[in-house]
Amino acid sequence: MSMNKYIGHEQQLCGVREMRLVGGKADGMRILSVRNGCGLEFEISLDRCGDISRLSFKGDNMGYFAPCGYVSPKYYDNVGNGFLKSFTAGFFTTCGLTAVGTPCEDDGELLPLHGTISNTPCESYSYRADDNSINIALTVRDAALFSHKLILEREYSCPLDRNEILLTDRIRNIGSEASPLELLYHCNMGYPLLSENAEVTIPSTKVAPRNAHAAEGIESCTRMEAPQRGYEEKCYYHTLNGQTCVSIFNSDIKKGVSIRYDSDELKYFTEWKMMGEYEYVLGLEPGNCLPDGRAAMREKGLLEFLEPGEVREFAIRFEFLEA
Repeated sequence: MSMNKYIGHEQQLCGVREMRLVGGKADGMRILSVRNGCGLEFEISLDRCGDISRLSFKGDNMGYFAPCGYVSPKYYDNVGNGFLKSFTAGFFTTCGLTAVGTPCEDDGELLPLHGTISNTPCESYSYRADDNSINIALTVRDAALFSHKLILEREYSCPLDRNEILLTDRIRNIGSEASPLELLYHCNMGYPLLSENAEVTIPSTKVAPRNAHAAEGIESCTRMEAPQRGYEEKCYYHTLNGQTCVSIFNSDIKKGVSIRYDSDELKYFTEWKMMGEYEYVLGLEPGNCLPDGRAAMREKGLLEFLEPGEVREFAIRFEFLEA
């Protein structure tokens, strides 16, 4: 990055800072704090798959932070729904890489809620900045003896002149046998971006409720509500086509987020509508599977596999909008 003669150090305007959290269940967690200098600030959690935890745009928070807050992977409970004890949520959480959704048994394997990758630390990372963008690369290994052997290579590119983030993931099978591949980007919109006045746009050609409870509200599935005590979550499965864009915009803060990706690669889109008090979050979730558990995907003949040596690439562009 060439130096601006008006400043002493590039951190005056933008860049990446390495930090460690202190205290509680977050103690020791490694964080990359990123600022692009034109309004976008976010934190990458190196001990949680390099997911984006906190994210703000020109001073307004965009994501949802769950009651547990930051939790180190050393406290991860992989039994049943134990995932929720350390589900920070944040701006997005990666679910996978071999299981997503409901805990189940599949092919003789007990699978926890949303898989294990989001509780797996990066084993290597690097970052650099030039005159145009901040670029971050990291590697996460999801492998075990007598089981799957996958490598996730993740890259972030954040321009210095535009408020957007390009996420590119490459998943490689380094084993000698085919492996199930399930991946879901659990993007979590939160207050003040999310409120009853937020406008949500999902350009779907078909919408299916996850269950009978969700079916009761399908006509208003993209209409947000104020926080309610005792609210029961509702999930909707949207069918999207080709290069697509899902968005949320709130006129109260005059800001929004769009999520652009190729639905031919990420064939499924889940809307998680949770309008509860203190549990107020909207999940906008592209994935290559539905969150009903791997066994259900296999039974329907929809489970994807990664062959030995095969690499799959997925890309999502987050754009931050203002009126």
